[in-house]
Amino acid sequence: MSRGRVNTAEASRAVRVALFDLDGTLTDPKIGITRSIQYALQQLGRPVPEADALTWMIGPPLLASFAKLLGDEADAAEALRLYRVRFSDVGLFENEVYPGIAELLARLRRQEMRLFVATSKPHVFATRIVEHFGLSGFFERVYGSELDNRNADKRDLLRHLVTTEDLDPATAVMIGDREHDAIGARTVGMPAIGVTWGYGSRQELLAAGVVRLVERPDELDGAIAMLSALPTSRPAASL
Repeated sequence: MSRGRVNTAEASRAVRVALFDLDGTLTDPKIGITRSIQYALQQLGRPVPEADALTWMIGPPLLASFAKLLGDEADAAEALRLYRVRFSDVGLFENEVYPGIAELLARLRRQEMRLFVATSKPHVFATRIVEHFGLSGFFERVYGSELDNRNADKRDLLRHLVTTEDLDPATAVMIGDREHDAIGARTVGMPAIGVTWGYGSRQELLAAGVVRLVERPDELDGAIAMLSALPTSRPAASL
């Protein structure tokens, strides 16, 4: 069990809806994403970093990450186009489900939790990934961005999801590995749980306002249950 700083955040009761990030939370996409980034850079004639130097790009919207990497918005748009050439055919399946995720989702469904995927990845890719790895039966719907970059920002995505599904944010929780998940959740008045097996650091997640941190999938359903039991405005410790 980890021992970390705590954040004071409002915790909701009767959490019945769980929104899951995809990359770094349900699946480990490192190989497919980094190889597709490397392909795009190679096609542009740019220096190609090693895979481990590109993991910071896993999770945030890719267009903004390419702009940061390349320093030019026009080059970023072309890099994203080239990235998708490889990713849409090969890279999306260079991926694997984290151990314990399927069992976790099955337990939550037995508890009659409503489950959704909420990812900055285009939904046309995210849906294929979820189906390919046999996870689609657990989720009511996969929400993601559009190919024109709409809803790539988690704040926009979660606003869209909450409105479309007519959700009460007080009965839902966002689960993810990056600060964008917590920031998006806070925007719609929803608590967020951070997972440490992905690509965001503990410090990043706590600073972004997650109400709990968990280190293994088998701790997550317990964390959701504890979140439901907490009175509002009580400091919530990391597990």
